[in-house]
Formats: sequence, C-alpha cells, structure tokens
Amino acid sequence: MRRILTVLAAGVPLAAAVYLPSASASASASAEPRTTSTPFNCAAPSVKAPAGTEVESVTAVSQPGGTVQGTGILQGAVTDVPAYCEVTVTLTHPGADDHAKVRTWLPVSGWNGRFQGLGGSAYLAGDNNPGLATAVKNGYAAVTTDAGVGDALDTSWALNSQGQVNTALLKNFASRSQHEASVVGKEVVDGVYGKRPAYSYFIGCSTGGRQGYMEAQRYPDDYDGILANAPAVNWDEFEVATLWPQVVMNNEKTHPSSCEFSAFTAAAVKACDKLDGVKDGLVNDPSRCDFDPRRLIGTKVVCEGKELTITAADAAVVRKIWDGPRTPSGKKLWYGVPIGADINALAGADPFPVPAAWTKLWVAKDPSLDLSTITYSRFTELFKQSQAEYDKVIGTDDPDLSAFRKSGGKLLTWQGDADQYIPAQGTAQYRERVERELGSAKKVDDFYRLFLAPGTVHCGLNQGDGTTDALGALTAWVEHGNAPKTLPATLINADGQSVARDLCNYPRVLRYTGHGDPALASSFKCVLPSRH
Repeated sequence: MRRILTVLAAGVPLAAAVYLPSASASASASAEPRTTSTPFNCAAPSVKAPAGTEVESVTAVSQPGGTVQGTGILQGAVTDVPAYCEVTVTLTHPGADDHAKVRTWLPVSGWNGRFQGLGGSAYLAGDNNPGLATAVKNGYAAVTTDAGVGDALDTSWALNSQGQVNTALLKNFASRSQHEASVVGKEVVDGVYGKRPAYSYFIGCSTGGRQGYMEAQRYPDDYDGILANAPAVNWDEFEVATLWPQVVMNNEKTHPSSCEFSAFTAAAVKACDKLDGVKDGLVNDPSRCDFDPRRLIGTKVVCEGKELTITAADAAVVRKIWDGPRTPSGKKLWYGVPIGADINALAGADPFPVPAAWTKLWVAKDPSLDLSTITYSRFTELFKQSQAEYDKVIGTDDPDLSAFRKSGGKLLTWQGDADQYIPAQGTAQYRERVERELGSAKKVDDFYRLFLAPGTVHCGLNQGDGTTDALGALTAWVEHGNAPKTLPATLINADGQSVARDLCNYPRVLRYTGHGDPALASSFKCVLPSRH
C-alpha cells in the first residue's frame, strides 16, 4: 500500500518545492499584484451558476495559513503558507443528484494577479490541499474541484444501485467539473478582489495531466497556459493495457520475483546506456533499445537471501510485458512497460488498483470479476469494449487543438521515459496525431511542446526523482512569448547521481557531444533520433 500511495501522490503537488515558480513566474508588469485601499474582505461573493448547473451554497472562511495538511490517503503538508480566504461553492446538475465542491483559495495579501487551476490524481478529481497551499504561497489565487466523487482510490461512485455506470458522476470526473471550476473560480476572484486574473494557468500530472489536455481540447478559452505532465490521455486504452503484465503472468503461469524483474531492467539500462554516445546511467532514447531478455537466462539472482536462476519462461514473460498488449492473433493493441521502467509497479502480487477498478467497474460492470482468470481473448474483448464505450467520454485524445491554438493558449508537457504507469509512447503518439491534424510539427510547436525526461518515473520531476521549473518556462512563454527550446532539468541516473540535462523538444533526443563531463547539460545536444 505504501508503494501505491507514493505513486498516486506523484500526481499531485505534495510539497512547497513542487511546481515552485522561478523568477520568471514572479509578478510582473503584465500581472500586477492586487493594489487597493479597500480592506481585504473574506466574504461569500455572489456566484452565477455555470450553464447546466445550480448553485447549492457559497461559503467563505478566513484561514490563518501556517502549515497546511493534505487530506485523504495522499496526505502531504506545506509550511509557511500565508493567510488566505477559502471560498467553497457547491454545484449540482439538476436531475443528477450530484454535489460538486469548488474550492478557491485567495491570498489575503500579495496576490500576483494570476489564477491557477489544479488537477487530481487517480480517481481524485482535484487537489487535496497541498497544491492549493503551494499556489497561495507563490501568490496565486487557486481553484480545484472534487467533481462530486471521492478520494484517490474511492470508486464507490462508479455504479448506481442498479449496477449501472453512474454517467453523471463519470461526466463530472471526465470533463465538465474542471471547466465549471475554472468558470466559478474566476468569478470568485473577481468578487473578492474586484478584478479578474490577468493570466490563468492549469497544472496537473497523471489524472491532472489528462484534465489539462481535456481543457485544451474541449474548453480552449479556460486557460492561457496549461502544464499537463505525464498525462493520462488515451485513458480508455492504457487503463486496461496496464493490466497486461498481470494477464501475461497468469496465462503463462510464471510469476518472476521482484528481484528478477529488477535484474532485467538493470541489464537493459546497462546495455542501452551508451546509445547516446556515452555511459551516463541514462537511456536517452528507449525506442532504440532492443535488449533481448533471453540474454539473462541462467543468470543467478539473490532475492531475500535465496538464490534464484532466471529461466526461459521468466524471459518470455518480460519480453511480452515490454512488447505490450496484443490480440491472440498478434495484433498490437497498446504500448508495453517501457524498457528501463520499473516492471514491478504493474507486475506485483496484486494488480495496480487504478486499472483494476476501471476494468471491473466501468468496463465489465462486475465488482466481483476475478482478474486472475482473464485469458488473452477476454483481455482483447475488455480492451476493445473500453475503447468503444469510453473513448468519447474520457479518452481525451482528440487531436484537433485548432481552437486552443486560435485562443492563444500554450500547452507544455514533460513526461518520464521510464514512466511505469503511463507509457510515454502514448503521449508521443498523441503529439504526432496533432501534427497530422494541424499540418506540421512547426505549427504545433508554436503552442504545444512535449519534453521527455530520460530515466524518469511517473510524475517524477519535482517528486524526488529530479527537478525542473516547468511553470516558470510556461509563464515566460505565455506572458513574454519566450517559447522553451529546451527544458532545463536535474535528473537522477541509474547510479543515483544527480545530472543536469536540457530536455529536448520532442521528437529530438539527447546525444553526447563527444567531449565534456557527462554530468553537465552542456555536454549534450538535441538531435533527431535515428529511428523516428
């Protein structure tokens, strides 16, 4: 459970260091701090209901700040938070019997004129307090919504009493509640400060990343800038696909130990490390890594004091997990666990709870479904059923971003190449589809840029597995027109060492220049991959 909580927590800002803007994101002439002689009044403003909703209640509470604790299983804490006003607006959609809380936090002093929307994690639709607190600490007015659903692993709302999918709450979670939060939050800002934000930004990773892409696709005027990392787009495909390691092990009747899986990953990273021209503990272009797991057959691995020998059956399982889901006839359905990512994340003793719940409740609509009995044929059926029923609802993979481009919005994404939950290939594939839709990579680069981080896990940057100031880069792009050519970052290599890298704008990848310290960003350049 601790591993699960750690991973889920990666989807939301848990500490003040997360998404901390640099000087480039500080208050500027174009986003002036609030200046008024009127005393700050934390009172419930008048709020007009967004289209299709009714306002059930509006409350305002003065909060002293200090240390803010995170709620639910994700927890977290932020210290030294200044005093703020918390305005809560509860919305309902007539006939849906839902109650979605929209919470807006407004700093009592030092507002930088900006507005920030915050996304969620797993089945948590919004922030559990630390993200809001971090935003306030950095001068933002911030908003989030619970969409009327529960905590990160709470799926009690999935089916109604008749065993049917609760379509109203799914629609809330998938799209409309985030948009309504943006509308309400800005109205609250106007009601309390007497002026609307100069700039509006959305921040999220994983589920929050998907919500950011949803905003760009469906509500292109909500935000000027969207920072949507490791985005859970292609939801209807990858949620079922992430059960593939379990399906493979059960059907092959082979369950390698965690130590054996780790041995395969370490061997692959070692074999493919030098593909970028230097041994630096990072695989800079996993698509070129063709390490054959059969090379480890017969290798001895010590696991919890016992010596194990890797078998041909173990290697076959790893080969299938890396390759990804296929139909019984061999047709590829989705991407596998990336080579270099932690296989144990999805191949543990129990299925990862997020895809397990999606497959049982929303797809099969059978809470008692025994996932260990799923055959390759049944897996294919479930995968295609998820696509057919939910692509338009929560797939979030519409490549037509022309309205967002026209609105002047900017979309920035980073994702780890070693993301163990959401394969970066799916995000890259979406970016390529946008290029085909809009005509060229250059046209897309004008407003949407993707940066892949070598060796980095799911939502890993700014979560103890490296850092980057992506929000600073985004604000510089939105407010000053400085499009990020690269995204400076600190990464952690296979040896646990910190190395500096300027992440490349996709599809470019890092390549060693042939001289210089491999720990320095200046020793690498961005080049087009040899196979793309």
